[in-house]
Amino acid sequence: MPEKKFLLVKATPLISIITLNWNQTEITCQFLESTRHLHYKNYEILVCDMGSAADPTGRITAGNYPNTRILKREAYTGGSINWAVQEAKGDFILLINNHIEVTEKILDDLLAPFLTNHALGVTCPKICSFHKKNIIQYAGYNALNRVTGRNTIIGNKKEDRGQYDTPLYTHGAYSGAMMIRKSVIQHPGMLPQHFFTYFDDSDISARILKKGYKILYQPKAVVYNKNPLLSSPKSAIHVYYTTRNRILFMRRNSNLLQFFVFLSFFTFCTVPATIIKFSVKRQFMHLQSFFKGIWWNIRMKPAV
Repeated sequence: MPEKKFLLVKATPLISIITLNWNQTEITCQFLESTRHLHYKNYEILVCDMGSAADPTGRITAGNYPNTRILKREAYTGGSINWAVQEAKGDFILLINNHIEVTEKILDDLLAPFLTNHALGVTCPKICSFHKKNIIQYAGYNALNRVTGRNTIIGNKKEDRGQYDTPLYTHGAYSGAMMIRKSVIQHPGMLPQHFFTYFDDSDISARILKKGYKILYQPKAVVYNKNPLLSSPKSAIHVYYTTRNRILFMRRNSNLLQFFVFLSFFTFCTVPATIIKFSVKRQFMHLQSFFKGIWWNIRMKPAV
């Protein structure tokens, strides 16, 4: 895509910071507190409330957080991020989870590579644990395994000894902390709606890379996450969404041969192993959710 060489970036473009709130007003306010000391000043914050039981407007307004707008929607749905992006005024979008706290130069460090590298679509920070700040959670993604339909996070749960302090192009962004050129997010289509949670970052990353843009891991930019990036399937709903979205991701991002190989592995390896695991543990609701995730893909029209 040679035309990307001529994309111009303002010296200090407006950055729209988007975070979602759903019954976590206290956590959201803690995130907003961390933005008070941002070095880069040309930004707006959009707090998008997804139908929380208690209206967060009064609490957030009382905090008097700079450049902050509250958007309200009736429910938490798969299209929530798309709706928020459409409301954003910035040339760049920082998508960030409300349980993450930022450092003062996060915007400067994520924006800087865009000013000299017009092939970039996304920049991602180093993500560390909020509770153990020397433990890394994300330093990029390894390439997707087309057989299993899974990828792995670089540096996850490792002590930060500076071994991941070199910027590099990576195979995937973490959607809970990523800066994206707004024009790029519109070119491959808006963020995927069907995923809701799990594999959404893999899907948008695959579509951005397919368009010829690059994803850069920028270790100078650091954020601290209060939740683990990876969690074991502790609930039946977790099993449902990970199963459903794993298959959906491969449907959307594989050619016919790749999907056949994946489907063969899933049918003859994943299904028997899952049946045995949940049966031994007597987690029959988990097993039911696993098959519901498969059935969702069977009855759905071809993914677009």
